[in-house]
Amino acid sequence: MKIGCPTEIKPQEFRVGVTPNAAQEAVAHGHAVLIQSGAGVGAGFSDDDYTACGATIIGTAEEVFAAADMIVKVKEPQSGERKMLREGQLLFTYLHLAPDPDQTRDLMTSGCTAIAYETVTDRNGGLLGVLRRRSEPIRYKRLMVAAAF
Repeated sequence: MKIGCPTEIKPQEFRVGVTPNAAQEAVAHGHAVLIQSGAGVGAGFSDDDYTACGATIIGTAEEVFAAADMIVKVKEPQSGERKMLREGQLLFTYLHLAPDPDQTRDLMTSGCTAIAYETVTDRNGGLLGVLRRRSEPIRYKRLMVAAAF
């Protein structure tokens, strides 16, 4: 499978959907990983970090979307990105569909299979790892606030 990771374009979003370690893991399992040039810079990863792990650097988001079987992002696809999704393509990202009916319509129209991080659980119904890490500090803080009362 060709796994593509474009640069995040939502304002103030500096994370990247695929880290070099994740790219290396995917490559080790026989997948091709396509990273948009500069996609990891905001998170502290250079293009060289990705090529050292076996990923291929691609010049533009358009090229990544056109070549990849699966798109991995951090934030929901913005309007221009949704226009690049196609039938049969997988999208794996946060989606937050409830407050964004335009996004929902665009995803349905594209024919892609969109999987939201926030809806994926493990075999026991627990949160996906990426969500668990974000929620654990919140749980701890709730306990501390509650203890103050």
